[in-house]
Amino acid sequence: MEQKTARLTLLIDPNKKAAFERLCAQQDLTASQVIRHLIRDYLAQHGVEYVPSGVDTDKAEASGNESAPSRRNAAPPAKRRATRRGA
Repeated sequence: MEQKTARLTLLIDPNKKAAFERLCAQQDLTASQVIRHLIRDYLAQHGVEYVPSGVDTDKAEASGNESAPSRRNAAPPAKRRATRRGA
């Protein structure tokens, strides 16, 4: 699991955002979880590999695994109970 985070800011139609957030809530997922999953799928679809934050690349190389771990076949995010912050 990634340990560091970076913020991604985007502009979206307010009605589309509200519909997206409702759908996420119905699926017991946060919008962030769904967007992270979409990004992982998009990277995999285009063959882009990366090393998730928190993975020690020195240990991976020392164990004989020259290629860094990829997220190509990552499982979808675990479902968790959504919490609302403010209204």
